[in-house]
Amino acid sequence: MRLATINTPAPARLIAAALVGGTLAFAILGPMIVPGDPYAQSLLKALSGPEAGAPLGYDHLGRSIFHRLAFALRLSPAIALAAVVTAGTLGLLLGTLAAARKGWVDRILTTLADALLALPGLLLVLIVLAVMPSTAIGFWIGLTLVLWVEFFRLTRAAVRDTLASPAVQATRLLGFGPGYIFRRHLWPEIAPMMLTAGAFGVATAIMAIAALGFVSVGMRAPTPELGLMMVETMPYWQEAPHALLAPVIATFALLLGLTLLAGGRRA
Repeated sequence: MRLATINTPAPARLIAAALVGGTLAFAILGPMIVPGDPYAQSLLKALSGPEAGAPLGYDHLGRSIFHRLAFALRLSPAIALAAVVTAGTLGLLLGTLAAARKGWVDRILTTLADALLALPGLLLVLIVLAVMPSTAIGFWIGLTLVLWVEFFRLTRAAVRDTLASPAVQATRLLGFGPGYIFRRHLWPEIAPMMLTAGAFGVATAIMAIAALGFVSVGMRAPTPELGLMMVETMPYWQEAPHALLAPVIATFALLLGLTLLAGGRRA
């Protein structure tokens, strides 16, 4: 059975691609066009406006917001993407295994997924960060533990229905093995959902990293990170609004673009 899809209007997809592409282009190409050090300080320039070497001005410690933002826009998406790839692979494998084996294998994996689902996602990430504080690996492991459950549930439901279809039964009677069945029948059914869940997962992970940084339990200073940049510059928003607006606008643009892209193909 082919799952129905709802396509986001073409203009929205173009806007989404422009937002994500523009944000990532800024993160990658910005420091090449305007070289600089995101950690360099000049207290004499604290909270001052834009100039040639710092097109977005300076923060409260005289660090270039342009270069810190570019670094942050590489760090958070890289962690989020790594977590989603790991979680997606784990969820796909375990979901397929649970649907194919059924019985006690299905019960154990489903119980484990439900137990993790009962825990608030940020709490689970915080537990991992308590063991591995303020590290990218800690975020990666914590976010993977949170995100794999959704991929598992989606895969299990889709594979279970597809395996019971007449097409798969006929393929088995013809003597084709599990690898062929997965490539020919299961993956075409799962792929749209996995891509949609992956885009949402990246957005969720970036938001979680920023949220933990905003409450000062994520990355530690002086590491440039979106949430940490916001909380550091918030006390100076009246004196230098540009210092706060830069990470806020960048985070909003990236999350909005990812959300619109995820809505482009929805199960």
